[in-house]
Amino acid sequence: MIRVLFVCLGNICRSPMAEGVFRHLVEQEGLAGHFAIESVGTGAWHIGEPPHRGTQRELRARGVDLSGKRSRQVTTGDVETSDYVIAMDRSNLHNLQRHDPNGQLDGKAHLLLDFADGVDARDVPDPYYEGKFDRVYNLVEAGCHGLLDYIREEEEI
Repeated sequence: MIRVLFVCLGNICRSPMAEGVFRHLVEQEGLAGHFAIESVGTGAWHIGEPPHRGTQRELRARGVDLSGKRSRQVTTGDVETSDYVIAMDRSNLHNLQRHDPNGQLDGKAHLLLDFADGVDARDVPDPYYEGKFDRVYNLVEAGCHGLLDYIREEEEI
């Protein structure tokens, strides 16, 4: 089982969007049995809350189901057991270090947009403050496509 963990600040906008999009792509490719896909936040502000209504709206409009998702905060165990830890921005990638006392992030922590072809940005902007959930969706989708291609090659699936 390939464990993919998406990470943002509060786990209500970007990382659950990436979780939903990536799961949708994996299912479309018939690879669901190979993956465990989850998302978390580095902060504790929204624990137990569903994804932001803007995230839910954007996913529903694109046929992606994220029903039942509730926000939770990252744990050291998440970092240790994940094969790919995918941060939405450099700030959250840096914040993950405090959940990695044994240096397990080395080689498995990445920025989502590092996998997005034709995208100049490195950080997925936080729509919680700016809106523009459609723009964020497009960035997340590009990153998820590239990530799936990367994992398929790395894991030979």
